[in-house]
Amino acid sequence: MKAIVYEHIGDPSVLHLVDRPVPEPDRGEVLVRVAYSGVNPSDWKMRRQFPLPAGWQIPGQDGAGVIEAVGEGVDQDLVGERVWLWEAAWQRPWGTAAEYTVVPVRQAVRLGDASFELGACLGIPFLTAHRCLTAGEYLPDSLRAGALSDHTVLVQGGAGAVGNAAIQLAAWADACVIATVSSAEKAQLAAAAGASVVINYRERDVVEEVRKVAPDGVHTIVEVSPARNAATDVQLLHHGGVVCVYADDGGGEVTLPIGPLVVPNARWQFVLVYTLPKAAKAQAVVDVAAAAAQGGIRVGEEAGLPLHRYPLSATAAAHQAVEDSVVGKVLVSASE
Repeated sequence: MKAIVYEHIGDPSVLHLVDRPVPEPDRGEVLVRVAYSGVNPSDWKMRRQFPLPAGWQIPGQDGAGVIEAVGEGVDQDLVGERVWLWEAAWQRPWGTAAEYTVVPVRQAVRLGDASFELGACLGIPFLTAHRCLTAGEYLPDSLRAGALSDHTVLVQGGAGAVGNAAIQLAAWADACVIATVSSAEKAQLAAAAGASVVINYRERDVVEEVRKVAPDGVHTIVEVSPARNAATDVQLLHHGGVVCVYADDGGGEVTLPIGPLVVPNARWQFVLVYTLPKAAKAQAVVDVAAAAAQGGIRVGEEAGLPLHRYPLSATAAAHQAVEDSVVGKVLVSASE
């Protein structure tokens, strides 16, 4: 099979297209013929920083494809099932940037009739967004239609992959969704994803505009740039509100005023999918699968998430695009 492998950490040039034997699924695993691999920021960050315990790594946490074989202890009826994959390459060498991969069966989720492109977009971005919408003390533990009907959600950076996922999931759960963006083009994407209100923070005062919609504050803030936005976030939290930080866009340190946060019992919650509590992660998988099955998740520019497709041989260029913060979702076709 064709696969992308790197044997040293570094820039995208360490990624090489190689021939490898098709792997055999071990006990509790499934062999998946990959249609698309999704590329996330954590893929390039791991490629640059994380050691390689196996001495080699196929990148790619997310993907979608068809189960072709199962290991011992796995139901044979799963062969032929269309699935989406999550966290394939976390602390294991078999990622999704290959024609075939093996994953534990719990990390291969039924996709139904949805497209492989949609399936490859779900994983890390949507599981991250789910955590950001459920981690607060006064937020529901799970998402479904109506679960956030009395909540207001602020998504800082509504045109990013996680921002898009948060908007779509929150809208599916009937929240009032406010998104911030940096341009008119990104405003269109956030609105297409389902945001009720979109604020260009370069042109309008975010605090003033959010208070017009939510005078008592917002219940959760999905935060991509905590250092830049901390002062704004402090002013906008509802009683018991939470700021969920999933990235560090821009870098820096956060300084918080104690008084204005103690009275409302506010919370700052940091989010990394890979190390989430198992129960929270399992619930996120169930809820994201349900949202996709019910049509609550879409992909493409009409859903605020433009797709950028690359052949397997151009995986290095796909990684570079994500590293350069391309707007939308980068996919690698494993069959090209």
